[in-house]
Amino acid sequence: MSRKPVSEPRFITDRMLGTLSRYLRFMGYDTVSANGLAEGNTKEDTLLLEFASHENRILLTRDTELAKRGKELAVLIGSDEVMKQVQQLIDRSLIVRRVMMTRCSLCNTVLREATMDEINDADYAPRDKNGLAFCWCEQCSKLYWNGSHGKHISERIGGEMKGRKLF
Repeated sequence: MSRKPVSEPRFITDRMLGTLSRYLRFMGYDTVSANGLAEGNTKEDTLLLEFASHENRILLTRDTELAKRGKELAVLIGSDEVMKQVQQLIDRSLIVRRVMMTRCSLCNTVLREATMDEINDADYAPRDKNGLAFCWCEQCSKLYWNGSHGKHISERIGGEMKGRKLF
């Protein structure tokens, strides 16, 4: 069983790493995406570097020039395939292989346990709720549960995680 790092890294990703952002959130890492910024700002790279510095985040980028500008604040991601990107971060000891499902995959908000009203009001919730744990994103009003999608992500990230709940 892998141990959680003493100090959890926090990340910011450029626009080319939206899928990696979601996977890092599934893994429980605080990950902000440049996709949340207004498009078309010619100074976006500078803003990302400033945000990384002020918020004590590691900038993950596919942009070679941005990575060079970021120096120790930035990591150049070498692949366009998300599982290779995750493996690169594991190999650099920045993250550990795990699935936490504690953050909204869309907005990065920490999830909380869903109320019965929230579960019942979500028309996309499974009909058979027995044995399922449900979480709620207050920002997106999105319901999460440990169904087949979560199991698929768990298998992709770390293989079968027998005996562990996803959240």
